[in-house]
Amino acid sequence: MVWRLKELNLSSAITPLLDKAVVGEQLSLEDGVKLLESHDLVAIGEAANAVTRRLHPEPYRTYNIDRNINYTNACTAVCDFCAFYRTPKHEEVYVLPRDVLLKKIEETVELGGDQILMQGGLHPTLTLEWYEELLRDIKRAFPQVNVHGFSPPEIHHFTKISKKSLEEVLERLKAAGLGSLPGGGGEILVDRVRAAMTRGKVMTDDWLNVHRVWHKMGGRSTATMMFGHIETLAERIEHLERLRQLQDETGGLTAYICWTFQPGNTEMDHIPPVGAFEYLKTQAVSRLYLQNVPNIQSSWVTQGEKVGQMALLFGANDMGSLMIEENVVASAGTVYSLSLEQIRGAIREAGYIPRQRNVFYELIDDYQPEPTGEASSAELLPILVP
Repeated sequence: MVWRLKELNLSSAITPLLDKAVVGEQLSLEDGVKLLESHDLVAIGEAANAVTRRLHPEPYRTYNIDRNINYTNACTAVCDFCAFYRTPKHEEVYVLPRDVLLKKIEETVELGGDQILMQGGLHPTLTLEWYEELLRDIKRAFPQVNVHGFSPPEIHHFTKISKKSLEEVLERLKAAGLGSLPGGGGEILVDRVRAAMTRGKVMTDDWLNVHRVWHKMGGRSTATMMFGHIETLAERIEHLERLRQLQDETGGLTAYICWTFQPGNTEMDHIPPVGAFEYLKTQAVSRLYLQNVPNIQSSWVTQGEKVGQMALLFGANDMGSLMIEENVVASAGTVYSLSLEQIRGAIREAGYIPRQRNVFYELIDDYQPEPTGEASSAELLPILVP
């Protein structure tokens, strides 16, 4: 395969590393750090795009329609980076009434959605039986809707409040209707980082083990990374390494999503946010490093429409979700909203056919051919310059 950097007769100090990744060779921890240290965004982006086109030669890029439902904001953990949570006795604490939650799902289905992403805080008194009843109520009313629910920190919390094993908790939730696990609460999978900015929350090995056990039960899940705060570049790569090892072991990750820390209204608001340059570079390096994870989602929710579109040329093959509702990032003051037609239009402008998929990356739309043209990261890069 000829990739664009060579086609344009460009060279870079990191070209040997990019050449290795483009043909599918595994990058080392040292390689990953060197790439993150580089400022050659175009070269890294073109290599990531080449890998994506090798893994996904199809003429389409995907999106899905779902809704983030945060069933409670009560949380016993204290995370300095979170603007959403409230302590259990705070006057703003809520647990969504069941009829309100089901109405949100009904609205999602009416808009063509087939899934909800359901996450909350670590509520101190809700029992495992409460969560089982919640899942059964959802599946009874909407049997066609996949519940992509409960982040690893929540699942780990359920084992504590129920005094049950992880295996039993997951088996009971699955039997009640849980369909897949999200990758929330990953932040940076390095204990130094986690201990420095959160208290009372799952650490790295236990976060990974929630996915491991779920995968061994035949389940599928996604993985995430929130970066651009107190982590080092080496710790970003360590995070990717732990995910790559998990995927080598289980093969259960369907997708990876990364986004930049949003400091507004948090205890870490003194940390200046990193911008689109760092986002695109980190996502591209993630694609080069995580070649055993089949899909990468753009994070237009934190980056906006244009950078979210560019992400499709920096390693992403999926535009993410229409996201009818989002509360956690919005609590930090970052509010980007795209219509379905804007998402589809962004995919078209990047040179691909937009296709709707479900959480397992199965196509679920009625395909109608649409004209496309090929774009490149080098051609779209000027939008990063004011």
